[in-house]
Amino acid sequence: MKKLNWGILGTGWIATEMGEALNAVNGEIYAVCGTSMKKAQDYAEKYGVAKAYASVDEMLADENIDIVYIATPHNLHYQQILQSLKAGKHVFCEKSITVNRRQLEECVAIAEEKGLVICDGTTLLHMPLYKKLKQMIEEGAIGAVKMVQVNFGSCKEYDVKNRFFSKELAGGALLDIGVYAASFARYFMSSKSDVVLTTANYFETGVDETSGILLKNPDGEMAVMALTMRAKQPKRGVVAGEKGFIEINNYPRADKATITYTEDGRTEVIEAGKTAEALQYEVQDMQDYVWNHSGKDNLRIVRDVMETLSAIRNQWGMVYPFE
Repeated sequence: MKKLNWGILGTGWIATEMGEALNAVNGEIYAVCGTSMKKAQDYAEKYGVAKAYASVDEMLADENIDIVYIATPHNLHYQQILQSLKAGKHVFCEKSITVNRRQLEECVAIAEEKGLVICDGTTLLHMPLYKKLKQMIEEGAIGAVKMVQVNFGSCKEYDVKNRFFSKELAGGALLDIGVYAASFARYFMSSKSDVVLTTANYFETGVDETSGILLKNPDGEMAVMALTMRAKQPKRGVVAGEKGFIEINNYPRADKATITYTEDGRTEVIEAGKTAEALQYEVQDMQDYVWNHSGKDNLRIVRDVMETLSAIRNQWGMVYPFE
């Protein structure tokens, strides 16, 4: 198979994690673009990157780049995905892939027209544990799924200037951590939600700080999500079926789950993959999608999640200034 050249947009902390993963899986990183040439060169030196750029346009003009990894703030994703696709590049973008459904569907249409892959970095969608649990559920391990419960609480330091609380940068709990909860729920539900009920409290800057979200799909499956940005919660997900329930702690990068069987109370621990290699699984999946012209199942979930997140914000009446 043709070796794939990755170009990275952004040099922040998640880009450093991905740099390590790319070198571990791909053996090298071809290019990086920073907000300054110094940042790009520093990153390139640290991770052995061949090309350093300070201009997005210049990097995208490099015909040797196959995949662009976008590790910039939420508000930049849409434009940078469009630019990358129009330059003929496959795109792997950090979550939240865009800020609303309209943006994502426009990007998907261009990707399909050009025969390109578009994927996002919601880690749990690429973890081996989830693929194993999905197979077990399909084989009837816990019976028909009835309810999904999922929490995510992060206690961000009080700082009105931080991107987490900036409406101009698409801050708030929903797009930062809610995408994990919504992805967890959708992954274990048979179809996308057609009923969304929600309420939220807001931080002084106008972004969502806490929220409760109830989802229901046409199959009668329900999900309950709780999100907080100024209060810590366990990252815990539960999938409840007629014959048992699955518990997953620290679920975004989980490598272990516990199944409790209803009939006799017996428990079973399921393990697959390694939390420490989470981003490596992302790289492996993305490269597999490109090589095999696949990834449609992943993209369907990503699209359904973004539709749900957009429906939630529509109920709140919360609009970002740049939308």
